[in-house]
Amino acid sequence: MSVEIQNVVAVATLGLKLDLVAIMKVFRNVDYRPKRFPGLIFKLKRPRTSTLIFTTGKMVCMGARSEKEAFSAVRNVVRRLRKRGFIIRGEPDILIANIVAWLT
Repeated sequence: MSVEIQNVVAVATLGLKLDLVAIMKVFRNVDYRPKRFPGLIFKLKRPRTSTLIFTTGKMVCMGARSEKEAFSAVRNVVRRLRKRGFIIRGEPDILIANIVAWLT
């Protein structure tokens, strides 16, 4: 019997407020509909994850297949935000919140 990880969820805190409308205007791979959900969905192709970003500076990354991939995805989103002019000082506080695995 072996364990196969299906999904790793990481939560991150940036420690600052974010303008989600400004992020939506700059990136094409995001979905932001504040009347339906208060967070912006930032999708990455590599690693294939979706990260919810909230105005409070909190982030929730879903879809990673390992802890390393979850950390990488959060850092990738932060790097892309910085590259497009969003000022984010320091590194995000990242914690693994949940791991879903199957026994095979």
